[in-house]
Amino acid sequence: MGPSRPRLAHGHRPLDRPRGLDPRLNRSPQLNAAPADQIRLLDVQSLDTRLQQLAHKKSSLPEHAEIESLTKDLTQQRDLLVASTTEESDCAREQTKAEQDVDQVRQRAARDQQRLDSGAVSSPKDLENLQREIASLAKRQGDLEDVVLEVMERRESAQERVAELTERVSSIQARIDDATARRDAAFEELDGEAATVTKEREVVAGSVPADLLKLYDKLRAQQGGVGAAKLYQRRCEGCRLELNITEVNEVKAASPDTVLRCENCRRILIRTSESGL
Repeated sequence: MGPSRPRLAHGHRPLDRPRGLDPRLNRSPQLNAAPADQIRLLDVQSLDTRLQQLAHKKSSLPEHAEIESLTKDLTQQRDLLVASTTEESDCAREQTKAEQDVDQVRQRAARDQQRLDSGAVSSPKDLENLQREIASLAKRQGDLEDVVLEVMERRESAQERVAELTERVSSIQARIDDATARRDAAFEELDGEAATVTKEREVVAGSVPADLLKLYDKLRAQQGGVGAAKLYQRRCEGCRLELNITEVNEVKAASPDTVLRCENCRRILIRTSESGL
């Protein structure tokens, strides 16, 4: 271990402590800037805050939630429409098959009836079999026609469902289109204002010393978008905490060119005529 550092009598300032501001307000290498340049930093902060507000407003437009909700509803209704359309198609094929079965039975019964009426069948046994077959075919035809009617009813119900869902899908899509148009119009307005503010910010920031602006941008990235705050009535408007009497005295003693930092939030602290010093 090296030699111990000599202690100073109570009340004396260590030689390595910077004069002027409380060391807690002066942890970083000292930066100086003209008071007018520091004031302009507040203008930059105000413009950056406005840009943040515009970005937040753009991301939180009510149309976003509206479109999301409608899109979910649209997906559900489209799925139901696909299912109903499939059901209708299945019923159509089933109906066609049932009608073909009826036609086949009807044609066979007609041929048997023609044979019976022609007198070509003379054997009593053959006549009895032919008559029995005609009766069986008539019953079979009746059963198949009942199937056709049942399928037709199901198909009609599916068609009504398809028409209802088609109208519902169209209605929801129209609402989505309307909400999208309103969102895009809001985007255009907000983007236009943001472009104007950005240009103004470039002009104002261009008049701030580069080293001061660099520090501000660094702090703004670290502190939720606020890198510089006004000292108003002895209160930092960045963290809303009031300076204690020692800190107030240190601020009073500081040169007007000294760039101060808030002890609590570490943001650049800008003095104005409203600082209450």
